[in-house]
Amino acid sequence: MHSTKIILADDHPLFREALRRAIEQILPEASVEECSGLDSLQETLTRSRDADLVLLDLTMPGVQGFSGLIYLRAQYPEIPIVIVSANEDATVIRRAVEFGASGFVPKSLDLEGIGNAVRTILSGDIWVPPDVDLEAGEDKETADLVQRLGRLTPQQMRVLMMLSEGLLNKQIAYELSVSEATIKAHVSAILQKLGVDSRTQAVIAASRIGATGRVTGLT
Repeated sequence: MHSTKIILADDHPLFREALRRAIEQILPEASVEECSGLDSLQETLTRSRDADLVLLDLTMPGVQGFSGLIYLRAQYPEIPIVIVSANEDATVIRRAVEFGASGFVPKSLDLEGIGNAVRTILSGDIWVPPDVDLEAGEDKETADLVQRLGRLTPQQMRVLMMLSEGLLNKQIAYELSVSEATIKAHVSAILQKLGVDSRTQAVIAASRIGATGRVTGLT
């Protein structure tokens, strides 16, 4: 019998514990692994490519805003990813789904609500708070930027995340164990795909839609 594998990625231990309890109540047979940052999440996913679900916080070490979601969706397209966040802004929720999230669970939900949301998502449906209209449109400029950002490869998104942290090319090259020339090529591709002329503009463009977590209130 297949045991449901769920990965919790959040840097708040108390919330991870609450989330684990909610899952264990509705899926006592599930195996649950916990991660506190992007690096540990990647290590876990490397071992558990057959994971059934990832519950991902929007802001934790290595993840800022939607950058983590975009990166993981491209890197592990077969694994459903659900955003779990204290931010309940309808625009943020819609963007998460646009970027490929299978659902959006506010941290304010009680344990029963979280459990119901997880059950719905595991059944193959998308779950968002009932008062959120996923059909409401963005302004055209933002929608175009969302689309361009979605064209980045996983490695390009990782580079953009590091650019947003103020790292230099040689520092990014060291962190990713590649040559500086490779990073320069990635930066050039990022600028082209985002339609901007400089790294600073790329970071600003990404921050406008929360890709680097710099939208006010994004947590």
